[in-house]
Amino acid sequence: MRRIVVVALSVLLIAIGAEAQQLPRSATMGTNTPGTLFYSLAGGLAKVVSGATPVQVSVQPYTGTSTFLPLVDTGELDFGLVNGVDMGMAYAGPKLQVGGQNPFPHTPNTRLVMRGSPLRTSAVVRKDSPIKTIRDVKGKRVTGEYPAHLAVWYNMFGILASGGLTWNDVKVVPVPAVNEGMDALIQGRADVSTHALGSAKMKEADAAVGVRYVSIDCSPEGEKRIRAAVPGYYPTKLKAGASTGVIEETCFETYDIYFATHKAASDQLVTAVLKALWDNAAQLKPLHPGFEEWTHERAAADDVTIPYHPAAIKFYKEKGVWSAKMDEAQKKVLALNP
Repeated sequence: MRRIVVVALSVLLIAIGAEAQQLPRSATMGTNTPGTLFYSLAGGLAKVVSGATPVQVSVQPYTGTSTFLPLVDTGELDFGLVNGVDMGMAYAGPKLQVGGQNPFPHTPNTRLVMRGSPLRTSAVVRKDSPIKTIRDVKGKRVTGEYPAHLAVWYNMFGILASGGLTWNDVKVVPVPAVNEGMDALIQGRADVSTHALGSAKMKEADAAVGVRYVSIDCSPEGEKRIRAAVPGYYPTKLKAGASTGVIEETCFETYDIYFATHKAASDQLVTAVLKALWDNAAQLKPLHPGFEEWTHERAAADDVTIPYHPAAIKFYKEKGVWSAKMDEAQKKVLALNP
């Protein structure tokens, strides 16, 4: 009996050793610059994976999505942390035009490992503004252009679209990036701007002049409009007091953070990294508030803009969280790059 146990343990150790040998000693994860939410979350993911596997993950910051996504696509970077809207536009390439443009480089080889936390944003006005609904924005001065921060152009484009509006329905106040948009609101040069829920800039603006979010159109018709305008956006509601500027129940434009890789990434690496994050999810939350909604329930979804890596699908099926609807969604997004 003892001999059988010894032999079994030896076989197990050999198997574990063989699997470890198949894993690289290190891996890289591209994301946005230090000081951003994405950089902080990437650091947390890297810390957990490095502590639970033989793979030491290092975070490599870049100026923006357009810079590092091509490196994920070719495998020069093993992983990338980016939002699902940018990811979907880059994956689909020129065939997907949002607002008549798609500035992202085509990355048809990117694949999803895990869907993470949601990001939320909406229109922001002064507390004493007469603007109560998104339709009230028509004819008002709205921050736009955002040449140094294109993602925010899409944010506002989707916000307007939810109410059946376009840039032609408002007076555009040109600003380079999101914080300058809020400065224009604070200084009285704009009636409407936008910023992410829970951001430091929202707290600053609220302390300076008092601000509040305006709901996007959360009706079924409004949801259809926003989903049609920008693939990857969807509406969610938050109760009054949920964060700075949420003074009543408010419907937000929402999109997801994606932890992505490339289709040639080894099954062993993807599985090891995914297992480490799945088994140690509780270790993420204390690292940053942004991990609060980084849950098992959100990891696999049928509402994604890029296909999952095959190893991730196998993992989720073994965990019993992969559905027939997800199979359908996988086929649909794969068909964008046959």
